[in-house]
Amino acid sequence: MLDNLSDRLEAIYKKLKGRGVLKEADVDEALREIRVALIEADVSLPVVKDFIADVRVKAVGQEVLKSLTPGHQMVKVVNDDLTHLLGDEFVDIEIAAKPPTIILMAGLQGSGKTTTVGKLAKRFKEKGKNCLLVPADVYRPAAIEQLHVLGRDIGVEVFDAGEEKDPVTICKKALDEAVNKMSQVVLIDTAGRQQVDDALMEELRQIKETVQPHEVLFVADAMMGQQSADIAKTFNDAIGIDGVILTKMDGDARGGAAFSIKRITGKPIRFIGMGEKLDALEPFHPDRIVSRILGMGDVMSLVEKAEQNFEQEEQEKLQKKIKANAFTLEDFRDQLKQVQKMGSMEQLLGMIPGAGKMKGLKVDDGAFVQVEAIINSMTPAERERHNMINASRKRRIAQGSGTRVNDVNKLLKQFAQMQKMMKKISRGGGLNFGSLMGGRGMPGGKFF
Repeated sequence: MLDNLSDRLEAIYKKLKGRGVLKEADVDEALREIRVALIEADVSLPVVKDFIADVRVKAVGQEVLKSLTPGHQMVKVVNDDLTHLLGDEFVDIEIAAKPPTIILMAGLQGSGKTTTVGKLAKRFKEKGKNCLLVPADVYRPAAIEQLHVLGRDIGVEVFDAGEEKDPVTICKKALDEAVNKMSQVVLIDTAGRQQVDDALMEELRQIKETVQPHEVLFVADAMMGQQSADIAKTFNDAIGIDGVILTKMDGDARGGAAFSIKRITGKPIRFIGMGEKLDALEPFHPDRIVSRILGMGDVMSLVEKAEQNFEQEEQEKLQKKIKANAFTLEDFRDQLKQVQKMGSMEQLLGMIPGAGKMKGLKVDDGAFVQVEAIINSMTPAERERHNMINASRKRRIAQGSGTRVNDVNKLLKQFAQMQKMMKKISRGGGLNFGSLMGGRGMPGGKFF
């Protein structure tokens, strides 16, 4: 995510921080480089011009040029303004005092609206809110069926429109049902188009007028760059939106959409989609995003992910096992499954300060699968006492897991090393994420 911009800004910042004295000419040179970096990131040109102008006013002031560390002060000014450009702080969806909370989703076809409806429903369900999903896209083939499938997967009710084909009528009937069933949140999945047209906008206006939503969220494809910001403005001018959800951010190495939307529309980015899975929806914290871009990590998001996926009671049991030197391969496999739920290793490494920028670091989520296959091919006794695994057992395990004996040997060796490390750490009174993962390579030399 935003890798290209991250690399360029880090190089500029490194040069600035190395300067003992900062002159106005140095500021101008740095700003020219930042301008190029933002344009290459596909940030809208008017946004870039305004940003550079704002930063320059602050950067050539006495506070920066006359400070003891002008390079660092300049970097701080840019960081603060980047955060402001992205919206300053996370703006969550407010639950209405009188239910149901009605959320209308809008956007172009292919932006990921329906999947995002499912992701939001899952998020609300995890917060204890019961939802009703409304299939108001009667044009796209299988759109209604897709929403029903998502509802079944999440365990959330989807309104049955029957033979009704009028989106406005569907929404009205769905809202009546939500009130009767005391649904707390109603998520309306509307139709999109290949491009903005008058018919789409008129339909959305009619739906909005009928259901009076508390929130209108525009779903934008981050891969479209600054064009997404322009389309978001068109929707805002036509129907009025309250916020934006950026999808496909995991594949966006530039970042133009994220840096343009807030300034162009005046509306905050609420969430970002970081993959196709239903749990791959993250709150958009501007300060954390800027921190990730600059290679400083995002420890808060990492901790939040860990808290969501690791049960406190299970972790206490694990620590007791480690202190008693009773941590087994089966325990190790169970922990890997928990880590996998947090997202891809590449995303997780991006949240660890410095780790995302380690040159030559190989990140392969397939290593998880290979390790799990090897452990699953062992007998319960072998998982409990790995020292009993001799040459013939290794051959059987390798054959059963579709790996090589060398892979089995590496896993056993690394597990033995990790046990020793854990024993030392437990004596010190604490465990952490890095110690649990061992901080080492896994079979095939892949980082894990």
